[in-house]
Amino acid sequence: MSKRNRHHKKTQPISQSPTTDLKVGDCIRVKPGIKDPNYGFDIGDWQGRVTAIETYQPPQLTIMFQWDSLSLKRMPAFAIRRSEEDGLDWTSMGLYPEEVEKAEPRDTQADVDEIVEELSAEHNWDYLGKQGRRIHKVLQEIDEDDELEAFETWQEHLEAHLKLPFEAVVSEFQERGPLRAGDLVKVIDIEGVEDIYGVLVNIKARGNVYVFPLCDLKAANEKSANFTLTDDYAVWFANR
Repeated sequence: MSKRNRHHKKTQPISQSPTTDLKVGDCIRVKPGIKDPNYGFDIGDWQGRVTAIETYQPPQLTIMFQWDSLSLKRMPAFAIRRSEEDGLDWTSMGLYPEEVEKAEPRDTQADVDEIVEELSAEHNWDYLGKQGRRIHKVLQEIDEDDELEAFETWQEHLEAHLKLPFEAVVSEFQERGPLRAGDLVKVIDIEGVEDIYGVLVNIKARGNVYVFPLCDLKAANEKSANFTLTDDYAVWFANR
């Protein structure tokens, strides 16, 4: 997902001194008392490295910078979640020249890259809001790059929480086979996992029993816990 940088809102006053001695690569510190322009928490004394000096409201300058690793470690989890949901880049910030000052570096770019990778993995699904937090809870103990392990984790989760049997609807276009999108079927039980199609279930339709990928099904009762579970899995499968 592409993300926007976190700039000041349009209600911010325009500086009367649109000049700066800062340059790309400089280490800067946010002056005391400055608040995050989007979510309002205190970012005074946080540090980062200048990535660009841009003009968004001529002649106003905006200092764009990437947070250093120590500042990223201090960032509230809610701010990262909200940034993901709002499509904002929580690793960087844009402030006015009068809100920052030069500082000495406290870490290396490698330190920044390491903490960004760690936090990105932790908040990988936050852009989906509550659904993303449910997905993260299912997968938080496993390496999502290992798809087979992820499929097996979903299988265990679904076996523990789905109420079987239940009616479901074929939710995806089917190129082959006897079933079509919109067909009503009954999910009998979980068959296992497969490295391409993920969790497989046994279904009954038109008097016959088939093995079918769960990612192509959604529980028919949209108010049921089964609907939430099958939808969470299908959304994860489509976006993994």
